[in-house]
Amino acid sequence: MRVDNAIIMAAGTSSRFAPLSYEKHKAFTEVKGEVMIERQIEQLKEAGIPEIIIITGYKSDQFRYLISKYGVELIHNQEYLVRNNNGSIMAVRDCLGNSYICSSDNYFCINPFESEVDESYYAAEYADGNTNEWCITEDEEGYIDSVSIGGNNAWYMMGHTFWSNDFSKKFLSILKDEYNLPETRDKLWEKIYAAHLDVLKMKIRKYDPHIIYEFDTLNELREFDESYLSDTRSNIIKGIIRELNISESDIVNIQPMKSDSMEAVGFEFDCSKGHHKYKYNSGLL
Repeated sequence: MRVDNAIIMAAGTSSRFAPLSYEKHKAFTEVKGEVMIERQIEQLKEAGIPEIIIITGYKSDQFRYLISKYGVELIHNQEYLVRNNNGSIMAVRDCLGNSYICSSDNYFCINPFESEVDESYYAAEYADGNTNEWCITEDEEGYIDSVSIGGNNAWYMMGHTFWSNDFSKKFLSILKDEYNLPETRDKLWEKIYAAHLDVLKMKIRKYDPHIIYEFDTLNELREFDESYLSDTRSNIIKGIIRELNISESDIVNIQPMKSDSMEAVGFEFDCSKGHHKYKYNSGLL
């Protein structure tokens, strides 16, 4: 079937990517000399995808230049602070058909996109040993028949997914029925999908290791792009190292700090001079 469009989800705040995500949206992180979301857009265009839609929310103004540069469409998710990513799916409900659903913070070492796809799938990589990722198994016909968080020697969801028009219609029907339930608000769309595997048929698209990357933290990014060890591209971190008289590579184990309402208020980290906390508008504590 011919792919109608690609929808890139970019509404979230990515608080685990502190402090870089507090200065600019994670989608604009430079990885090995390329801006992540620009690389993904170019891969989609190279594959002949006719329409690219970006769902914005957090720091939405930063995405506007992509309209003139690449001809993308922006759709704003008004609920990005109060719902999980099922709100982004609802925001583009009128655009879903034969659609790629992508994340703005994925980095693909090779182009995984095609202009024609046989049927719905979720990209996956294999974990040797234990993993905390969303693990999936398949039935005799290759369709996903179980989803569990964590597993051992298993395929796990990693990267993009493709929805056929039939899948899109069925998922939206379920989402509309469940959208206003209190328990739906905090669910990933994948969790809604996992509860309806008998109706929402999707296969596993298996990839070799080290093809698809997702950088949840600065530590993970540093493992892939070593330039971030000495230059984090963060003005906040550069201010901290001047104050503590240390190097950027000395700052490790960064963890976000959140308020009671789960709003990001700063981060904590380790360095050669101990454990420190940094609060926005206050500086080092």
